[in-house]
Amino acid sequence: MKREENPMSRLTKLTKGAAAAALLAATSLFGVSAEAKTTIRVQSVIPNTADEVVMLQDFADDVKALTDGEVEFEILPAGAVVGVQEILDAVDAGLIDGGFAWTHYWSGKHPAAMLFGSPVAGAGIGIDNIAFMSWYLNAGGKELYDQLWKEMGVNVKGFMLQPVGPEALGWFKEPITTMDDFRKYRFRTPPGIPGQTYKDIGVASVAMGGGDILPALEKGTIDAAEWCCPKPDSVFGFQKVLKHYYLQGLHQVVVNADLYLNGDVFDALTPLQQKAIEVAANASLMKAMAYRINENGKALDKLINEDGVELHDTPAEYFTEYMAAANAALEKNAAENAFFKQVWDSQKEFARTAVPYWAQAQRTNANLGAAYADTLKKQ
Repeated sequence: MKREENPMSRLTKLTKGAAAAALLAATSLFGVSAEAKTTIRVQSVIPNTADEVVMLQDFADDVKALTDGEVEFEILPAGAVVGVQEILDAVDAGLIDGGFAWTHYWSGKHPAAMLFGSPVAGAGIGIDNIAFMSWYLNAGGKELYDQLWKEMGVNVKGFMLQPVGPEALGWFKEPITTMDDFRKYRFRTPPGIPGQTYKDIGVASVAMGGGDILPALEKGTIDAAEWCCPKPDSVFGFQKVLKHYYLQGLHQVVVNADLYLNGDVFDALTPLQQKAIEVAANASLMKAMAYRINENGKALDKLINEDGVELHDTPAEYFTEYMAAANAALEKNAAENAFFKQVWDSQKEFARTAVPYWAQAQRTNANLGAAYADTLKKQ
């Protein structure tokens, strides 16, 4: 004979079931279930103390806030999983979820990578870092950037995060007054066409990752080096081993640090989460520019007035020699690669009207700034 269930017991079960259903509905509605949380592991090509990683973490914080905590980034330092030069392949293979580097690092996979990561000598057409952002966001550059990964044959979704430029020529043991002085040194340069262009003008260019530069200087493997700008350079500690600094350089008038996500990882996100990453990336472009100007100004002041660094003007002949070699490299690659030509033609069409306008507008800004800087020297 079946025993009848206690009414209080049945009520308890019903109450618990209703509560469980309500909790399930709430977690589905508000996205707070454990299953909804996604952690994306990103390996950088530089140490986590670098300024670029500080800005990368700010981007990650924005994504977390925009997704209400559903998407988090874990930033891994250089070498945590794979070597610097292996990062893009590791992202493609899904060994890591994402990577953080400069797209010209992958010029060996496709020469057009340089036109996005570091268009040598302003792509030979006078594009600076702000004008580049105009081309990228408003004149077809982003669509070509998305096509780059297909041209490389990698399963990657890229996001441009951190524009900078122009970068400093670099750091030297002794002052260089001529190009012959420059050619005496083994000089760390970025990889790809910007570094190759130095070789083309007779400079002993040595490409290496950021984390290897200072040890190489201390060991004497290289004699001079470039990295970025006053703040990142001072964080790296160049002023500890070299005291002669040159701000004006052409090799990276424009340079952009990017995030690379495995395509399957990105596709697994919801449309809202994908849009949050896109919005945070676009915000990062402006935030990075703002950060650079303020932090570089303070850092340069400290380098000169507290750290004993001497600031010099770059020899005039450098500009004519490097620009000629850069234009030759651009023409050569355009003749040999159809997609390179497509990207460069797009940049040239943009520059045809944008650069004359922007150069004239910037002249006012430059003159105004120079006049104020002169008053500071007299104080």
